[in-house]
Amino acid sequence: MTLDDDLRALSEQEAALTFSHFDHTTAWALGAALKAAAEQRRLAIAIEIQLAGQTLFYYAMPGATPDIADWVRRKRNVVKHFHKSSYAIGLRLQQRQSTLEERYGLSVRDYSVHGGAFPLNLSGVGCIGSVSISGAPQLEDHHLLVSTLAQFLGLSLPAVH
Repeated sequence: MTLDDDLRALSEQEAALTFSHFDHTTAWALGAALKAAAEQRRLAIAIEIQLAGQTLFYYAMPGATPDIADWVRRKRNVVKHFHKSSYAIGLRLQQRQSTLEERYGLSVRDYSVHGGAFPLNLSGVGCIGSVSISGAPQLEDHHLLVSTLAQFLGLSLPAVH
């Protein structure tokens, strides 16, 4: 797959992974599904779900180090700023041979374009929050997040490489 193919697949993922309803109970169920998926893969990750700036779910798996929370925060900030997945923004910058700081004036201290954060999109509304994980390599974080979201929503999606 080319970088353009991956960007198209990411765009399809973002369009397809849309909720018809999302509330505190949905956040809890999605967080539990991500925790179970991480346990199956024996990953030491942190999981965060935010709705309109309020943290509704946070869990750090056994073995997750404290610095992972900062990675989660920085990835989440990318989703909040762009309403796109952190991995998609990273690939777009790679394609443009640029950085967050060069192109947008955003500090790497507060933003990270590594895979693992995804917008929570509500049908007819758009981005209402974010779901973020960190602790594995970025592509693994992205795959875990997208595959769990797809399963949660009963969808099948194209993968990125």
